[in-house]
Amino acid sequence: MSQADGTRAVGPRRTAFDWTEAEARRRADAGLVRVLRPRAAESDLLDLAGNDYLGLTRRPEVTGAAAEAANRWGAGSTGSRLVTGTTRLHTRLERELADFCGFEAALVFSSGYTANLAALTALGGRDALIVSDASNHASIVDGCRLARAETAVVPHSDPEAVRKTLDAHPGWRALVVSDSVFSVDGDRAPLSALAAACRAHGAGLVVDDAHGLGVLGDGGRGALHEAGLAGDEDVVATVTLSKSLGSQGGAVLGPARVVEHLVNAARTFIFDTGLAPAAAGGALAALRLLTAEPGLAERARTVATTLHRLLTGAGLTAARPDAAVVSVRAPSPEAALRWAADCRERGLAVGCFRPPSVPDGVSRLRLTARADLTDERIAYAVETILRTAPAG
Repeated sequence: MSQADGTRAVGPRRTAFDWTEAEARRRADAGLVRVLRPRAAESDLLDLAGNDYLGLTRRPEVTGAAAEAANRWGAGSTGSRLVTGTTRLHTRLERELADFCGFEAALVFSSGYTANLAALTALGGRDALIVSDASNHASIVDGCRLARAETAVVPHSDPEAVRKTLDAHPGWRALVVSDSVFSVDGDRAPLSALAAACRAHGAGLVVDDAHGLGVLGDGGRGALHEAGLAGDEDVVATVTLSKSLGSQGGAVLGPARVVEHLVNAARTFIFDTGLAPAAAGGALAALRLLTAEPGLAERARTVATTLHRLLTGAGLTAARPDAAVVSVRAPSPEAALRWAADCRERGLAVGCFRPPSVPDGVSRLRLTARADLTDERIAYAVETILRTAPAG
């Protein structure tokens, strides 16, 4: 705006990111502000919030292997997997992970998130159809978007809806994608029925087994192994190394020709820096521990069912766990936040899920069952949750 003397009026100075303040106010008004809470190296908190299902992240064999790998190979992988980022640790981990889970081949990524993006973008495409469960993880949702495929979102755990969607797209190159265990309620996908729907239409099945590896199947070999689908020519699995294996990273497992295609076509493999050697070494050591101690998987499931039985027996509403996730419902988002905070004040860390992160709009506490929890620690966790439970 010009003034009478022809000079330009000077108003409040605007900068490029002023709009973020309005967004911050909107989040605050909705009670949706996320805050980083750095944890100490040592803590008296009983952790039922993380995903260390088998209690391996601090096992001396795992931390020692990670330290040894860093000392030998360096703190970082130094480049992408196709340039300098592949060490013998990476290829050894891929071979042993594929053998353990029952697949022909495996390919390690820097995270489970990038593994999902790789599988969906490289196996999808503009001329493909992807059928995705409505409760799938955000990494699957983003993978579907980036794949530029025709994406159909179907109701949760509904193989008949999958079949009808495939029926409506005859002749399409198609993928059906689902979590094996859903991270909010901990319920299991109907994998055998999904596979049958896929095979009736020549579609591929992609399953994110992040919450199944180490917990389900013979000795923790995963949900696909348990369902008898591991190693099938039309099945691909993605896993994370940061849950049951107590490290960091992810992997895609499947037929060798699919893995070879990902090496040549998956952008999150080609252009991302390879997984750090310490993470690869730690994950490999954890995998060997799981192989040597197959009872860890059963113990994690036992802890989950015990938590569920004690909490529901005392009157709380909780979803029956199919793996190691126990989801306890709260009356409101505000009550869930207060409940989680009250638990923390009493020495117990629990997860807190609320809208918009939960697709059904129901707020909950999310508890991680760990194989290393003693009966005394389980009793303490249950007592703390019950003492702090909100009314209603």
